[in-house]
Amino acid sequence: MAETEILEPYQLSFSDLLLSSRNRSQWISKNVMDALGPTGPGLLCITGVLGSAFLRRKLLPMARKLALLDPDKRKLILMEHHLGSDVPLKNPERDVSSFAMQLNYERTTYKSSLGKLWFDEAGSKLDLQEDDDDAFTNLGGAFKELGFCMRELGLSIARLCDREIGGGLLEESLLDSCTAKGRLIHYHSAADKYALRESQRRNQSGNRVSSKRRVQNAAEQELNRRNGAGLSGSHFNLWQQWHYDYGIFTVLTDPMFLSPYSYQEFSLMSSHSYLQIYHPSKNKFYMVKTPQDSFLVQIGESADILSKGKLRSTLHCVCKPEKLDHVSRETFVVFLHPKWSQTFSVSEYTMEHLRSDEVVPRPDLQNIVPPLSSRLRDGMTFAEFSRETTKQYYGGNGLQSNR
Repeated sequence: MAETEILEPYQLSFSDLLLSSRNRSQWISKNVMDALGPTGPGLLCITGVLGSAFLRRKLLPMARKLALLDPDKRKLILMEHHLGSDVPLKNPERDVSSFAMQLNYERTTYKSSLGKLWFDEAGSKLDLQEDDDDAFTNLGGAFKELGFCMRELGLSIARLCDREIGGGLLEESLLDSCTAKGRLIHYHSAADKYALRESQRRNQSGNRVSSKRRVQNAAEQELNRRNGAGLSGSHFNLWQQWHYDYGIFTVLTDPMFLSPYSYQEFSLMSSHSYLQIYHPSKNKFYMVKTPQDSFLVQIGESADILSKGKLRSTLHCVCKPEKLDHVSRETFVVFLHPKWSQTFSVSEYTMEHLRSDEVVPRPDLQNIVPPLSSRLRDGMTFAEFSRETTKQYYGGNGLQSNR
């Protein structure tokens, strides 16, 4: 397979985003719309967000710690911090562990805090320890702190896009929803999956060992097995299958890759997100490269619909690194969506645009990515659209966890 080209998204500095919010800089707005509009890739990076690097370094490793924790202990920790899960955590063969929370807010009290030092006290508030018993002390606080920061970045991008599109519909829809969904996600390495299988086997036999020692032993055994068998992992094997997000914006931290022997960042993966996208106007697939401690803003299908095609939703997947299947991937994502009762008015122009964009780029994706026209009809609410989308992607009744 030919190597996928690298895409470095447009980088919007935090200071420029503030400048655009105040002075309506035409140059910045044009660059944003070029990135998010119909001829762009449908995503951009925001860099230089004050204090966010600290929270990223503290929060992201917790995803792996939670994923590999004893199930009974994890259940108590999730309850304590008001977190739920979007995936069946009892399955040791799972590729992904996801921990979710609704980030609720009141529209009447909304005030943009962009430009302030959100995290000026983060060092004292979030002094996390390496000891297993204390590692999750500030999990819920860090989750909310970073989540609300990312929500405000999305609102600022919505405000900028509304000025260019007209109508103010995106920001209005996001404020009316009064909620966003945050997910702390761990993408399992081969060693993590081996550790989960061994943990399940030992627990069933009544032989319990410490979580940290179990992970180290499993990592060493799995690496030895794979090196001895000459296994390197398939090229572009996927952690997450191809799909569109169906909300308005998805805001993501740049991912963190962890070594199997510890919770230290794997430095060789610097700037490689292993997020792969399809760029329709170029008819090419790209691997997205992101600066460290940046945020990625990605367009969802609801923004495509509400903007009548002036914003372009992004077809994407998450790849496993070639020959590095002992490395795990951690990220934090905030999904910004309309209120559940938001009604979609699909004009003839909008539907024609949506159908024209539904050419599936590869035959193997035709049975994986359901066309938007099969999931959307005029007068449909966002709740109905999200349910139908989930149903066509995953089967069943389309209902997702509320947590």
